[in-house]
Amino acid sequence: MSGKKIEKKHHNTFETLKETDNTGREFWTARKLAKILEYSEYRHFLPVIEKAKQGCQNSGHKVQDHFEDFLGMVEIGSGAKRELPDVKLSRYACYLIVQNGDPTKPVIANGQTYFAIQTRRQELADDETFQKLKEDEKRLFLRDELKEHNKQLVETAQQAGVRNNLDFAIFLNHGYKGLYGGLDAKGIHKRKGLKKSQQILDHMGSTELAANLFRATQTEEKLRRENIKGKAKANRAHYEVGTKVRQTMQELGGTMPEDMPTPAKSTRQLARKQKKLEGGE
Repeated sequence: MSGKKIEKKHHNTFETLKETDNTGREFWTARKLAKILEYSEYRHFLPVIEKAKQGCQNSGHKVQDHFEDFLGMVEIGSGAKRELPDVKLSRYACYLIVQNGDPTKPVIANGQTYFAIQTRRQELADDETFQKLKEDEKRLFLRDELKEHNKQLVETAQQAGVRNNLDFAIFLNHGYKGLYGGLDAKGIHKRKGLKKSQQILDHMGSTELAANLFRATQTEEKLRRENIKGKAKANRAHYEVGTKVRQTMQELGGTMPEDMPTPAKSTRQLARKQKKLEGGE
């Protein structure tokens, strides 16, 4: 089975495992997730859950909102079932769990991408303040976030061995090629019909900016988590993350980033307009 087919199989499996309670809240059960993540016995999975709980607490979230102990009916062979301790996991809990997994295992690597992207997507969907924003306001918000995360990506890439401006341009193009189906920065620039002085990121809608934000944040995490060293390995990691973000968009039936419309005004123009309005108040 090819790499892409394995990724799609894993992503579909994670989605199929999702359950909903009587209030419509989604969750995954720890015992089922442990099997999919290839833990031979559930007891080996328990330390991973505890580590994820600690990560949840350290990030300022309430553990009980994401990890709920319950007694579940589990098949023990020959069709028989027994009530055993289990844990209902939120999407964020699953994200924390796979972040602590072995990234050399394909199912873990694909789980890290799946839950990272879906968690961030859900955060934005659940953020009432964000949802109330108009499209131009969403663009400014996401563009500012992307600026900050790109700074972190530059620092982490430098630690991996991406040293100078040329190195970073090549590194960035690998991420773009993964996300944009082979198009590098120049190719995207041409596809959008932009002038030489115009920056690609300033001429993206909110959905396209969100996709690039996922690409940047997950590449930065992957470089750090796997302690990747060397330009070639860093470039490959960026390309792989871009490809997986693109794949997720395809599976969800979304428009591919290179086919998304180019807004009439750049985020720079929007920022200047906002500044004038604020100055006039």
